[in-house]
Amino acid sequence: MSTTSFKPVAAEPVNEESGLIHGVSAQELQVIGEQCIDAKTKAYCPYSLFRVGAALLLNQSTSSEPSIIVGANVENAAYPVGTCAERVAFGTAVVQGHKLGSFKAVGVATDIDDFCSPCGMCRQFLREFLALETPIFMFNKEGKYIVRTMGELLPLSFGPDVLPPREQLKKEREGEKTKAA
Repeated sequence: MSTTSFKPVAAEPVNEESGLIHGVSAQELQVIGEQCIDAKTKAYCPYSLFRVGAALLLNQSTSSEPSIIVGANVENAAYPVGTCAERVAFGTAVVQGHKLGSFKAVGVATDIDDFCSPCGMCRQFLREFLALETPIFMFNKEGKYIVRTMGELLPLSFGPDVLPPREQLKKEREGEKTKAA
């Protein structure tokens, strides 16, 4: 664990009676905050100068330290080709073998006074890998945070659980072909 003086501070009331915030311990929140803020410093954003860092807290750790995967936004002169920090982090996680159910929480940090939530594209991308109750901690430039769940950021979402099983779809399509013939 880092020995920095960073201490996450909630910008709005949170229920901490159990010692957890949305199931995340104080130590885990500390690491999420430190890691997404540090990842932000590695952003490649020469066009917008808008740095974003993301940190994914994994569900299972083989050590006493929380396991984190980070990402930072990467821009490109061909503007729509850039990639947001959240998608960079999840791409790294997928390559490492992680999938739906692997993630306990997400942290996102920017350099602005206000809190910046993941963009619409990232919300849909995150939905592929996160349960609706997964907390997303959004840190401003002072290190203060607000937290929302995946379901709060993307209500009435379309996710993997909405799709019927592949076998069912195949049978239905085969039935349609038979009826058409």
